Amino acid sequence: MASSNRPKLRGRRRTLPGVPRQPEHGRVAVLGLGRFGSSLARELMRRGWDVLGIDSDPRRVQKLTDDLTHTVLADCTDPDALAQLGVNEFSRAVVGIGTDLEASILATSNLADAGVPKIWAKAVSRQHGQILQRVGAHHVVLPEHEMGERVAHLVTGRMLDFIEFDDDYALIKTVAPAVATGLPLGQSQVRTRYGVTVVGIKRPGQGFTHATAETVVEAGDIIIVTGLTQAVESFAELSSESG
Repeated sequence: MASSNRPKLRGRRRTLPGVPRQPEHGRVAVLGLGRFGSSLARELMRRGWDVLGIDSDPRRVQKLTDDLTHTVLADCTDPDALAQLGVNEFSRAVVGIGTDLEASILATSNLADAGVPKIWAKAVSRQHGQILQRVGAHHVVLPEHEMGERVAHLVTGRMLDFIEFDDDYALIKTVAPAVATGLPLGQSQVRTRYGVTVVGIKRPGQGFTHATAETVVEAGDIIIVTGLTQAVESFAELSSESG
């Protein structure tokens, strides 16, 4: 992009069926429209947000012209280009650049200098993520690393799904082990004996519902369990003993 030319917005305001548009503050700038950025941008659109997609690759920009509110061909490492696009007026921005570490860091720094209140940035390593936080990212995402950990838990354990949060805390979906069935949860002592809490339950042919102290879990039920990572891992393994 020549520095003398103002970046040109492409696309059109789109209203998806059944999805109300977010209020004026519901705008997100996505810098980098590779696999991660484009997938994120489309999902934000589906949720009713206005999305400005920015990339230096004309093929990526053209591909998303009809999918996003606006797309623009611009250099995300150029603060003047971002200023011309009014990125400083956005309440949220995401840096989806991954492979070009220098561009990722510069783009994140530009957003921070522009005063964007909430900045998410994709990182390819923990060291990369630490640098992004130092230059202004409020939230760092390591999609490959986090997905690798998640799949490893599913492959090696009895879990149907696994999500780990900060401070070694996790949420899992698993088949209810025998130790949790046949009695109301308040009497089963699952929390006391295993250090986990059953927060949701799904019976065959039914949807998920909240679990209470009076809920009686039955064999074959799918349950949602929270607790320290090691505790929920150990609890999920009880399903294999039940089988």
